[in-house]
Amino acid sequence: EIKYLGNAVNDPVRPFTAILGGAKVADKLNVISNLLEKVDTLIIGGGMAYTFVKAQGYEVGKSLCDDTKLDYCKEMMAKAKEKGVKLLLPVDAACIKDFPDPIDAPVDVTVVPVTAIPADMEGCDIGPETMKLFADAVKASKTVVWNGPMGVFENPTLAAGTLAVAKAMAESDATTVIGGGDSAAAVQQMGLGDKMTHISTGGGASLEYLEGKELPGIAVIQNA
Repeated sequence: EIKYLGNAVNDPVRPFTAILGGAKVADKLNVISNLLEKVDTLIIGGGMAYTFVKAQGYEVGKSLCDDTKLDYCKEMMAKAKEKGVKLLLPVDAACIKDFPDPIDAPVDVTVVPVTAIPADMEGCDIGPETMKLFADAVKASKTVVWNGPMGVFENPTLAAGTLAVAKAMAESDATTVIGGGDSAAAVQQMGLGDKMTHISTGGGASLEYLEGKELPGIAVIQNA
């Protein structure tokens, strides 16, 4: 468990790409900051990407957005530039008017550039151009660590972006590490689990590891 995450993050074969998704920027603040010290490319998708899009000065409609973190996102974009890290954000989004209830109910999707999300819509997955952009980055990498889905993957229509990333990783020769939680569930659900180098099941623990925190159990093993 630790060997894979540890080697992947602290001593990666380069180019090293990390992919972060999921709903909230707030959950990944320390992860983003820590990974910018280590990666060659950082990909940000999922709901958390819209706070970055808004931080660039665009409107995001009804998409998830944390207005208290706009300055933080600006700082991280500046840090990426300073460190020479390629920071990839979505260029297009699959948007819907009303959130599905139940979550897997059919939805009507409109694909728009992230710079032109209509006021009455919310981005719920990455669009096809972004899928290609992210997949190409994965293909150019030798180590890929992924934590967090690209969209509302519980809905078959809105799972396309998460599937595209999982497929690109499954087809890649890189060391591929899936960091727990929803990404692990998505990869297994798509039947691609055996194509990954390692799937970490500890969602919270693998996040803390990506944040650069020493977990009590790991410190002991490393000193043994």
